[in-house]
Amino acid sequence: MPTAGRAPLLVPRAGERPARRPVAPPPLPTDRFAELLLAVLSGQRPVHAMLRHTAGQAYDELVRLAERGPLRTRGARPVVRDIGWFEPREGAIEAFARIGAGDRLRAMAFRLEQGRDLRWRCTAVELGGPRRHHPHRAGTR
Repeated sequence: MPTAGRAPLLVPRAGERPARRPVAPPPLPTDRFAELLLAVLSGQRPVHAMLRHTAGQAYDELVRLAERGPLRTRGARPVVRDIGWFEPREGAIEAFARIGAGDRLRAMAFRLEQGRDLRWRCTAVELGGPRRHHPHRAGTR
């Protein structure tokens, strides 16, 4: 009989397996891709580093974005602050990331699709920035 105030020791009996610790789930592909895209768009990695991680028009979009160097900064290095995602169907993820550099905050959206080989690839990427005036939208809300 255990003594009051003490928890009984849990020792496996002969022939029993010890309890396994819970295994952490693998990181979501959204985390990995947000970091990869940030590295390219901030100039830390070359665009061609994304060749095998993209499909369709995503690579061309990434080239156009990277040419402008939209996340290159002087001073604070940009970091992924937050990631959100939505799964419209199995094998597809639409994600967004908030990118911070000092007191600046930018938005990045991307779509991932899982191929037959079970590898995830980026199929679209967009970067939010300062709002621009659109003449065809003037006066409408």
